[in-house]
Amino acid sequence: MNVAFVLYDGFTALDLIGPYEVIAGWPGAEVRFVAAGPGPIVADAGLAVMPTDTPASLPGPDVVVVPGSSRPFGPASDEALLEWVRQASASAAWMASVCTGAVVYAAAGILKGRRATTHWAFREALASMGVEVSTDRVVFDEPFVSGAGVSAGIDMALRLTARLHGDETAKRIQLITEYDPQPPFDVGSPEKAGPELVQRTLEGLAAAAAPS
Repeated sequence: MNVAFVLYDGFTALDLIGPYEVIAGWPGAEVRFVAAGPGPIVADAGLAVMPTDTPASLPGPDVVVVPGSSRPFGPASDEALLEWVRQASASAAWMASVCTGAVVYAAAGILKGRRATTHWAFREALASMGVEVSTDRVVFDEPFVSGAGVSAGIDMALRLTARLHGDETAKRIQLITEYDPQPPFDVGSPEKAGPELVQRTLEGLAAAAAPS
């Protein structure tokens, strides 16, 4: 099974690495990293990842995983990426996204009328693209599966593992990765964080997304 993780400049590292750690443990999985060109791709916080493929060398993956970005509308305007996503969706069994990665599918025109989730700060933006946006942490609308913001990519990948390989395999991978979240603060969603922290966070996200 070929699993294609999509790379583009400015992706969020945990959106990629979280699901990768889970999916790399699938029986028979061949993990590939697809980017427009052969050089290193740099995440929004500086991590560099070397692609293994370009769209031409991996035209028909079985599973596609698109990470999000703190600047989500950058990849959404990359027509070469969008065309590859459209082509891949014709044959892929699953099209997965993490965080604002769902925006890429929406921009490609393949998520319209579908249910999906995304980072809480971008729910309205995704909805404006014709997507039925859910506040759930993981949403299945086959062949699409989406995870909410950043860390939800691990949950998404574990849920997808259970669908494809059974609960026992998913449980084993969860144990291997010791995924047992015990956050120090109960502010992991806007509903829990309160309006003041939400507003300050939105201001910080807007500043990070502004052109430099």
